Amino acid sequence: MKRLKAKHAAAKAAPVKKKGALRENLEAILVAVVLALFIRTFIVQAFKIPSGSMLHTLQIGDHILVNKFIYGVKVPLAGNTLIPVKRPKRGDIVVFKYPDDPSKDYIKRVIGVGGDTIEVRAKNLFVNGKPARYEQAIHLDPRTLPAAAAPRDFFGPIRVPEDSLFVMGDNRDHSSDSRFWGFVDLEAVKGKAFIIYWSWDKKRFGVRWDRLGNLIK
Repeated sequence: MKRLKAKHAAAKAAPVKKKGALRENLEAILVAVVLALFIRTFIVQAFKIPSGSMLHTLQIGDHILVNKFIYGVKVPLAGNTLIPVKRPKRGDIVVFKYPDDPSKDYIKRVIGVGGDTIEVRAKNLFVNGKPARYEQAIHLDPRTLPAAAAPRDFFGPIRVPEDSLFVMGDNRDHSSDSRFWGFVDLEAVKGKAFIIYWSWDKKRFGVRWDRLGNLIK
């Protein structure tokens, strides 16, 4: 009985082995990486604006956050929507896989959804036969190009297929969009742009402080 008590006391007094500092740091890093990948894949992702196709809404050098959950949970890599939430609507600014090269991401404004009829006449946009004016849209080229030269200023009418989007850049005269390469499949949409978290003016080599935190409309 005494020996049993002695063994019990020895076991109780034995020091508990602690994790090494290196192991603890590695575990913390692993958890952080997994969490970051989960957030990037399903919730929010950062993008940088490389071109002026969305001027003046988005400037070259703007860094934006895109809500990836708003249109539903998608299967990584495959792109299929696992849990649908809602669909993009007219006026949303969306990031999507460029139809002609899915390795590239494009950002444009949704102009038409499935079933809509889109037409551009002398730079004027019509959706379902009615004028569709966006205060964000700009025209920097005073010329009006004939339809035979390019589909920029005269386009359609054309009907948007179901499960597709018709998109355009706010910089209407300098944007490669659905007028030139067609529709965007809903499965190719990555999410909706919602805020500018950083903006760098490369020409002036400085931060555009007045743009930080601006909601994207």
